[in-house]
Amino acid sequence: MRTTGENGDVGRDWTRYWRAGDRPLEAMHAHFERHVYHRHSHESYSFGVTEAGHQGFRCRGGSHTSVPGMVLAFNPDDPHDGHPADTAGFTYRIVHIGPDLVRAVLTDANAGRGRTGLPLFADPLVNDPVLAAALRRLHAALLSDGATSLRRDEALTGAILAMSRRGATRAAPWTDPERSPTPTAARVRTLLHERLTDDITAADLATAAGTSRFAVYRTFHAAYGMSPSDYQRQLRLREARRLIAQGTPLAQAATEAGFADQSHLTRWFTRHYGITPATYGRATGEPG
Repeated sequence: MRTTGENGDVGRDWTRYWRAGDRPLEAMHAHFERHVYHRHSHESYSFGVTEAGHQGFRCRGGSHTSVPGMVLAFNPDDPHDGHPADTAGFTYRIVHIGPDLVRAVLTDANAGRGRTGLPLFADPLVNDPVLAAALRRLHAALLSDGATSLRRDEALTGAILAMSRRGATRAAPWTDPERSPTPTAARVRTLLHERLTDDITAADLATAAGTSRFAVYRTFHAAYGMSPSDYQRQLRLREARRLIAQGTPLAQAATEAGFADQSHLTRWFTRHYGITPATYGRATGEPG
């Protein structure tokens, strides 16, 4: 396991980051007084526990504030931002767990019971001390150099079961039917995925969707919670993360993911994830 810290000219902000090399599992412990998260989402489930201070964020059309002991619960591809709610900043722990890993644990736990599907969380804030404690145990096991693989596996199972049984408000279907994309939004999304590194214009999207530029923006934002340009940047950041995790040099990863240069990648990577690409690279590659 590797953990890394950052301290720079951003007040008293600091981070420790850990990533498993063999499965979709990551964890971060951080304190932010000045850092502001740009609106983004993760491919994973993201569950955090606020330890100190107050963290403000917007998610699913509402403004929220997490106070000590509360659990942040983000579904995969759930757009949100984040910022200190006051000058004292906030400290929190967060884990990112891939959907396939959640499915595997729940399938094993529910064998023979006929329960299927992945959990969804209707409320991005959950006030549950038992759930918060399970997440703290998992986080501590992941960031501890002395924790065995068995201990981490047990803590992971306990946290996933707690999240599913205490925090989830609905089961599968996987996508929220209230946010099912329109054909226009779906066509635009497909084009953005297919032409990840191309310099696509608003006119290109309108032509592909067969509608106006305004209609493209409005319908896409309604379906995916962000503008087409923000979504495009996020796709590129996810590609950069994948390349960095494979050991690709940062400058090369930036170019292959569609960024102008390494500094451009670093700026947006930090705004989305709270750490630099270099920190992410140093935290990658060790088995969990």
